[in-house]
Amino acid sequence: MKKFLGKSKARNLVKDLKSPIMLNVGCGTDYKEGWINIDNNSDNNIERLDLNWDLRNPLPFEDNSVDFVFNEHFFEHLTVEEGQMAMKDIMRVLKPGGVMRIAMPDLEQVVHHYLHVPLSKDPVIKEHGFTDVKTRAEWMNMSFRWWGHKWLYDYEELERRLKEAGYSKIKRCKLNKSSHKELCNLEIRPESYLIVEAVK
Repeated sequence: MKKFLGKSKARNLVKDLKSPIMLNVGCGTDYKEGWINIDNNSDNNIERLDLNWDLRNPLPFEDNSVDFVFNEHFFEHLTVEEGQMAMKDIMRVLKPGGVMRIAMPDLEQVVHHYLHVPLSKDPVIKEHGFTDVKTRAEWMNMSFRWWGHKWLYDYEELERRLKEAGYSKIKRCKLNKSSHKELCNLEIRPESYLIVEAVK
């Protein structure tokens, strides 16, 4: 019954929007106007949401019905198997030529900071005020285990998983920059060091 209700709600959301159809998956509290904002609200802290949906389940949208998908700090909260399923399902709902933009922490940056940046100068630690962190090993473990993180990616790993899910034309992007106007100025987290766009 839940799946039917989800599909019915998704159809109404799509009907109410003008093209292009854009999904903000794992949106958290970052509600984007003109997008269908989707999250499971597991922390019960989201006041505005278009669709409450567990993204480990198939999206309740028709095949080839969506133009753009954006997510920021989402895939690292899934196991690698769940992430692969979500990538494939997003591929299913994207139209041919549709684009998914992913923004997330970068494992390469985490390792670089572990090896070369003193804790007192790490920008993420400073920005978030993690004054109790005593060692680089503690910070490394926090990066992997805190905030519900389950799998960190670098570009090589993300590209590999996207290719395995069937995406083509995978390219690395800069913060808030895209050749698609719909995908510009979306990131709200300066620690989104790994940003990729992948085309169906």
